[in-house]
Amino acid sequence: MASITFREVEGSSLKYWLLFGALGLFVLFGALAWNFMHHHGHVVTGMDNQIVWGLPHVFAVFLIVAASGALNVASIASVFNKPMYKPLAPLSAILALALMAGGLLVLVLDLGRSDRLIVAMTNFNFKSMFTWNVFLYSGFFGLVGIYLWTMLDPAVKTWSKTAGTAAFLWRLALTTGTGSLFGFLIARELYGTAMLAPMFIIMSFAYGLAIYLLVLAAAYAWTGRPLGDAVMMRLKSLLAVFVAAVLYFVVVHHLTNLYFTQAHAVEAFILRDGGPITNLFWIGQILIGCVIPLAILLTALGRQRTWIMVACVLVILGGMAQMYVTIIGAQAYPLDMFPGMQATSSYFDGEVHAYTPSTPELFLGLGGVAVALLMTTFAVKVLRLLPVSLDDATVAKLEQH
Repeated sequence: MASITFREVEGSSLKYWLLFGALGLFVLFGALAWNFMHHHGHVVTGMDNQIVWGLPHVFAVFLIVAASGALNVASIASVFNKPMYKPLAPLSAILALALMAGGLLVLVLDLGRSDRLIVAMTNFNFKSMFTWNVFLYSGFFGLVGIYLWTMLDPAVKTWSKTAGTAAFLWRLALTTGTGSLFGFLIARELYGTAMLAPMFIIMSFAYGLAIYLLVLAAAYAWTGRPLGDAVMMRLKSLLAVFVAAVLYFVVVHHLTNLYFTQAHAVEAFILRDGGPITNLFWIGQILIGCVIPLAILLTALGRQRTWIMVACVLVILGGMAQMYVTIIGAQAYPLDMFPGMQATSSYFDGEVHAYTPSTPELFLGLGGVAVALLMTTFAVKVLRLLPVSLDDATVAKLEQH
């Protein structure tokens, strides 16, 4: 790392302040959307007594999962001692913190009564995975913050590997906990399986790395700093492995469900009869999120930066589709309250529930994304997170040491 010089982004150009202002505008829209929903109640959203987790939860869970994966680059640098990744680690850590903050902000503001958050923070049911996640999220901020400190302050740099290892293990536990939120919910036919915990871990690797690649490429392109092909090719190959692993886990998950007769109906709903949910699964999650990115990253197109960026965007869109299918699709399918019998009532028991996201829900979710990007944009201006150069010659020298 002796040959690497870190420097803040100047952040005085018109382009920087236009970006900062545009992100701030989306944060404002998100705040107004929350205020509207908080004042009028969730009746103004597309949610109801059947669909209680709506589009904001899709954004929130995606950002939280991606936050864990964004730290992957820093983990490879410290835990696995890969020299090429060490200059990339500070941006990885700050992006992880920013994504987690954006995701949790959406999650908190999507509560029917946001001021009741104090109840969740002071009353714990340790049989609930939601309670454990309060500690997992808090610990993530603490450990990643300490890890970032060890990278930026030469006085504590000797503790960087220890802090990085602790953050690495904690984020695996955190993503396991997030996946277990759904895996432990046996009331929903699509959930209640241990497959969701490891699947969420590998999903985090793919989504977090795709976002990291976009932020890294944009930061260097907009500041005029050199970013060599060596870094881009290594990261895009890693992304291809993660996307292929996501596709593998999705296939195994559904094949496992199809093995059990009791899950045949919900699998038919997701894979064949679910209308918009089925379209999102096959077109959004599988085609856009996995197949097309793999076709780009594993062919000659993957040697062109523009196409790598396209693949990253598609992975992110596919990830959002996957979260929508997982969260909304599972709620839309009716509860099997009396196995082997048909249930009908004035409460729409036994019926597939329709859900149409409202504009406030969309802007609340986009506001969380904007908060994460705004935090990152500000951080690179005030902290030395980005190397002055990551050209191929500099990276080659790193790997020789």
